Amino acid sequence: MEQTAYGLTRKVDMGFDEAEAKVRQTLKDHGFGILTEIDIQKTLKEKINVDFGRYMILGACNPSSAHKALTAEPEIGLMLPCNVIVYEDADGATHVAGMDPSAAMSMVNNEALNEVAGDVRVKMKAALEAV
Repeated sequence: MEQTAYGLTRKVDMGFDEAEAKVRQTLKDHGFGILTEIDIQKTLKEKINVDFGRYMILGACNPSSAHKALTAEPEIGLMLPCNVIVYEDADGATHVAGMDPSAAMSMVNNEALNEVAGDVRVKMKAALEAV
């Protein structure tokens, strides 16, 4: 697992379809639901007639954590849900990544929110490592 400035990412040893299915299952297993799905390849083709590689954005949410975050900071909804991506690179390798809630929430000065973000980060990291 690699830590970037804003996310947790890793290359996986499986194809795109298998990785997407595994990501969905591990998110569910770790208490996340999928609220949104964006198929970037399809959307870019339909909207601007551009060919793009396979790339799926899943908007994941842990309901109890979201409730705590929204209670602590009502406008934090601007940063929800936690996006998780599955994509193929130019060499055909599959990658999975999730936003790091601690990094995203660090710009908000609210200790209660930082605690929630830390808890969600632990769950997100565990889910991605299980893929």
